[in-house]
Amino acid sequence: MSTTLIIIIVTCIISIPAFSNPSRMYAWMFNPYQVVYRKQYYRMITSGFLHADYVHLIFNMLTLYFFGDAVEYYFNQLTNYGTFLYVGLYLSAIVVSDIPSLIKHKENPNYNALGASGAVSAVVFSSILFNPMTDLCLYGLLCLPGFIFGAIYVIYSYYKGKQQGDNVNHDAHLFGALYGVLITVAIWPGVIMHFIDQLSTFSLF
Repeated sequence: MSTTLIIIIVTCIISIPAFSNPSRMYAWMFNPYQVVYRKQYYRMITSGFLHADYVHLIFNMLTLYFFGDAVEYYFNQLTNYGTFLYVGLYLSAIVVSDIPSLIKHKENPNYNALGASGAVSAVVFSSILFNPMTDLCLYGLLCLPGFIFGAIYVIYSYYKGKQQGDNVNHDAHLFGALYGVLITVAIWPGVIMHFIDQLSTFSLF
């Protein structure tokens, strides 16, 4: 069983029961006010394993499924600790991607957010750096190179983040993406030129 599949299973085990358990959902979701003033730091991790509904859960986990194994593979090609780095990237991205929202909303006790958006985004953009030309097929119909999918992912996140109406921390997509890029470059600085070289082969026709 792959590391990515284990993460997906654990996330589903935590998320699905919480759909019908509002008290658990609230106790574990990201609330900056509770984190800062009541020292409930665990929320910055547990919120990454909760989702608003099945659509939100499936979208994030399918995206992780498509990209996760590739990132773990690339990390293992670069170091003997690839799996450890992959898991570390995922878990730390949950926390790091929430920091801007923590600062922005720490005085608002009514702000709540949840989802693996930041972590998944970090994995997606790490994978795109390694192989931007790999096709991803949306719903089995529309196939796009990874770097185009990544751009759509960011645009969608920015748009939904402006709405701020579903308790999903869409802003975390943006900061998670940046974090994934920075960590991947730190692990292998040569990935920048590799990305540029791969992108130079792209053609619309």
